[in-house]
Amino acid sequence: MTTAARAGRLLLALASIAVGVLLVLRPFASVPWTAAALAIGLIVAGLVDLIESQTRREPLRLAVAVLLPLVGTVLLIWRSLSIFGIAVAAAIALAVWGVGRWVRAARRGPAWFADVLFGAAGIATAVLAVSWPGVSIFIVVEAVGLALVWRGPAELLVGIRGRTAAAEPGRERTARIALRTAAAAVATIVAVPLVIATFVVRGTAEEPGAFYRAELPAGVRPGTLLKSEPTAAGIPPGAHAWRILYSTLRGDRPALASGLVVVPDGPGPHSLIAWAHGTSGVAENCAPSMTSTPLAHLPGLNAVVGRGWALVAADYIGMGTPGPSPYVIGRGEARSVLDSIRAARALPGASLTRSTVVWGHSQGGHAALWTELLAPSYAPDAGVIATAALAPASNLRALASGLETMAGGALLASYVMDAYTRTYPDVRYADYIKTQARLPMRGMAARCLWSPTMPVSLAEALILGHDFYTRTPTSGPLGARLAENTPSARLPRPTLIAQGLSDEVIAPASQNEYVTDQCAAGSDLEYRTYPGLGHMTLIDDDSPAVGSLIAWTQDRFAGAAPTPNCPAPHPA
Repeated sequence: MTTAARAGRLLLALASIAVGVLLVLRPFASVPWTAAALAIGLIVAGLVDLIESQTRREPLRLAVAVLLPLVGTVLLIWRSLSIFGIAVAAAIALAVWGVGRWVRAARRGPAWFADVLFGAAGIATAVLAVSWPGVSIFIVVEAVGLALVWRGPAELLVGIRGRTAAAEPGRERTARIALRTAAAAVATIVAVPLVIATFVVRGTAEEPGAFYRAELPAGVRPGTLLKSEPTAAGIPPGAHAWRILYSTLRGDRPALASGLVVVPDGPGPHSLIAWAHGTSGVAENCAPSMTSTPLAHLPGLNAVVGRGWALVAADYIGMGTPGPSPYVIGRGEARSVLDSIRAARALPGASLTRSTVVWGHSQGGHAALWTELLAPSYAPDAGVIATAALAPASNLRALASGLETMAGGALLASYVMDAYTRTYPDVRYADYIKTQARLPMRGMAARCLWSPTMPVSLAEALILGHDFYTRTPTSGPLGARLAENTPSARLPRPTLIAQGLSDEVIAPASQNEYVTDQCAAGSDLEYRTYPGLGHMTLIDDDSPAVGSLIAWTQDRFAGAAPTPNCPAPHPA
């Protein structure tokens, strides 16, 4: 081997190691970074193959070695390529590389079994790349990085010694083939089950059954009970429950909505809690009433039943029933809740009073505040006497801006964009979401938070990082619609807002701002803050906020005078 050849091999070996380590350690920086890093990795991998004299003697292997840098160059030049485009490019390179390994194995060389395994791993990873491009790109980047880290030291050793693998002593060659076979086995063991799992998990999403479908009668009034069926799923001892299907409004047109009614055992009438659930997704199959634990995040469920209160929990229109779902769209959420109250009172055997206290958490807190605002004009018969909003999404413009820096914020942003672009014609996906982010964000919006596929959404959100908006979401039509759906009008009933001061989703500062504005508007508001509690720990059964919520609600049903604490918030 000449001095120049040795120097070239050493440089490529060092580049292989450096790029490989970079790909392994920093796969999540951004979509453009992922594309550029993958491109450089493919170029280096191809060049490392090209320096092998045996590669240049085998036409197919030579074609693969040339194709890898070509694909890499395309990725470098075409910077606006979507994640799906990147995945397709990577899949082509991996598939050709895998086939090349199988052709090489057919020649029965010393490492033929390793080539069979590497070929299977390459083909499997190619299939994975296009099956779930948003997350599989990470796997592809990691695989390329690990391959470069593996190949680099071997080439470095060849460059230092000045002899190729063909000139190795028998013992060294045997050891190298054994290591290569072991690496190929690991690659296959990882890649093939992932592909199988991809197709298995894709088939686990339950679709709404026949119960969630019905013909709407002509002239049906909002809140009409259309169907009910008993259910015991997730219901505590001492109570019985029904799924319900009822009518509501989408805009000015009748539509279907679903929910759950829970009534304590024993004689009525029972005071009613209307529960507005937090984020579970926006897809049709994300209705909590479809799950085995529909009230999993309801604070103090046993206390509710123990005090003899009944409960109605709306799924929101578009969840269980045809979409879209009104995610943080005030009137759509509020109508779903108010009409569920009407339907619950029509349920035979429910025996409910005319008094309702609305509870909500997170997205449901937003829905609860809007339910209070809309009740006097839309459904005065619902009997809403008070509202408790726990960590409510009250300041939508602040929330949307915060998603840019929140870990995994792209997931919640995907729900917002799905709801707003499907509800408002003036809000367009292309105006706010980068080309590379559109496919994964649409995929995220199609999955529920409790779905087995949620890890895919979380991985996609991590890959996108903070690099998904083309412009600030508070500008233009989206910003105007977010402002329109912020429950900023004076709250007409006694209202409790609870906020954890360690909340990682709803910023305490934005909640403080909302409370200050409501107090200035003259709302009858009690604001309680809880140091050390986060977004979900606020509603844990052992949270002090839950005990306060139960006591506050008991006072409202008893007709006790509210205890507003405007203008200054205080720790609980």
